[in-house]
Amino acid sequence: MVTVKKKVIGGRTYYYLEHSLRVKGKVEKKETYLGKALPKNVEEIKRDFLHSIYEEKWFKTFDSIRRNFAKERRLMPKTAREEELRKFSVRFTYDTQRIEGSALTLRETANLLEMGVTPLGKPVQDIKEAEAHQKILYEILRFRKGLSVQTVLCWHKSLFEFTKKDIAGRIRQHQIAISGSKFVPPSPAEVYALLGEFFRWYERDGKKLHPVELAGLVHLKFVTIHPFADGNGRISRLIMNFVLNRQSYPMLNILYKNRNSYYNALERTQAKRQDSIFLQWFFKRYVKEHRRYV
Repeated sequence: MVTVKKKVIGGRTYYYLEHSLRVKGKVEKKETYLGKALPKNVEEIKRDFLHSIYEEKWFKTFDSIRRNFAKERRLMPKTAREEELRKFSVRFTYDTQRIEGSALTLRETANLLEMGVTPLGKPVQDIKEAEAHQKILYEILRFRKGLSVQTVLCWHKSLFEFTKKDIAGRIRQHQIAISGSKFVPPSPAEVYALLGEFFRWYERDGKKLHPVELAGLVHLKFVTIHPFADGNGRISRLIMNFVLNRQSYPMLNILYKNRNSYYNALERTQAKRQDSIFLQWFFKRYVKEHRRYV
């Protein structure tokens, strides 16, 4: 997190920006001098300062991952690429559904999506939504248009049209709470304006940001708006992978077993309104997931 620090030396006040990050198990502090008075554009300076840190610590690694991923795929026959995608779709569907409370195990999810074997004694809702989720993922990978409200509403409708028709593809009109979280989502009166702002931001800044940074921010900003009665996390993670795939970066699966650190990063970011908290978590997770390409 970037903070403004004030130092008094010889009776004179000096302002700095400071950011702490962990490098090889040790905490390092980066700082930049602001001046004897706090600049009016300090927020802009903060963004530039963070960008320079991200560029130094993360972006070169991400680009190496992209190059080696592309190289590997060029050497793989089509059937091998299809098999890799199939495995990812199963694991991604299992984890993203499990995070949201699905009762299906990984084996049950695989049997359902690969062989059409319906697990006995498990909620029909979990089964239908797992099938829908995998279908949406494949649709996203073929999708060539830009991201829009209509697109996201369509994906949401597809996810819930057989289980929760009353909310499928609809922006919520009521206040909701997130179980186990201190964060309170925006009121329904704010949601439409925030969504409009989100998509304007995406169109305006999307091409300026590194694709992995954009994917993390898209996830964070959308799930913070929480525009739906249910499915906000799943749709956010689908949009995240839409961004990564569109820019030819390997997609990311957020594992169910990592859900506590994931929730903590989201909640701390939302409470402190510091995107960098979640982004640091996201960047580490992305590199760890794709270590073989580094």
